[in-house]
Amino acid sequence: MDLLDREILSQLQGDGRLTLTELAGRVGLSVSPCHRRLRALEHEGVITGYHAQLDPAKVGLTFEALVFVTMDSTSAATVAAFETAVVAVPHVIRAERLFGSPDYLLRIIAADLPDYQRLWDTHLATLPGVRRLESTIVMKTLVRDRGLPLTVTDGQ
Repeated sequence: MDLLDREILSQLQGDGRLTLTELAGRVGLSVSPCHRRLRALEHEGVITGYHAQLDPAKVGLTFEALVFVTMDSTSAATVAAFETAVVAVPHVIRAERLFGSPDYLLRIIAADLPDYQRLWDTHLATLPGVRRLESTIVMKTLVRDRGLPLTVTDGQ
């Protein structure tokens, strides 16, 4: 990946709705070479998709919590069952397996506290293999869905 590829990615992270012509103009390429590079980035899996970023509050999702999950066991079967169950919960907007303790960090979004409590009771508390769930309420989001830092620094 060269600097032009990184610039294409940077431009698309800023505005995924750019037309090919606009993108080519911004990165200093003609349309055909820009299109070839874009298709290669998609084919190689560097670009994994295009989507609209939504304001959670404007769609009625004003409650956000971080849930720390400690597992009873980290056997392959337990982990697989837990991860399959987590992926099936639409209110989990981010899930990460961690080294150390806790084992997982889940970012959960809900309409309000009663909605979160229902989600806790019906989905989170019933996840397979869980020893302990701890949650903390997000007070304020400072950075959301920031693009990856693609600038070249420190001689890299």
